[in-house]
Amino acid sequence: MDKRIIVTVVCSTLGLINASGFALAETVGRYDCSVIGTASLDPIGDKDGHGLATVQYSCFGVEGMLKGALYSGSSTSEWDGPQGTYLSGGGIVRAAGGLAVTQLTEGVGSAVMKDGKPAGREASGKGLFKFASGTLAALSGKALRFEAKPAGFNRFSLEVTTDTEAGTIGKSKE
Repeated sequence: MDKRIIVTVVCSTLGLINASGFALAETVGRYDCSVIGTASLDPIGDKDGHGLATVQYSCFGVEGMLKGALYSGSSTSEWDGPQGTYLSGGGIVRAAGGLAVTQLTEGVGSAVMKDGKPAGREASGKGLFKFASGTLAALSGKALRFEAKPAGFNRFSLEVTTDTEAGTIGKSKE
């Protein structure tokens, strides 16, 4: 009798966890990135510290499916002091025998301080693999999550995962 109750509780708990929508992520890979040129900083003019930042960057894949791939990207974000909201972004992945195009759909960022001085920006958010072919074809239409962390002057680490709960573009979750 006790075993049946335990099995029922465990199965019910697993069913609730599955139904609650816990996101399952699969690691796609990690890039080491460098900012290209100088970031464009445009003040909005309504208050100090409120502006738009546009950044172009180039990345080299160092782990996972992205190992050896090159990524060229850009992003535009609105900053109100140390807090940012990503408005647009994306880029193209070039891998041996494959191509992919990414599109940022949402993201937030914050300034990182080290020893009282700016050390870069952290960011995280969501996006899509709008297109993928060849060796990257399995990514086509997949939802992605990203996390960026500073790695030195004008450098950052970018980790990319797919969100298996979100499914793919044009396909419902099952």
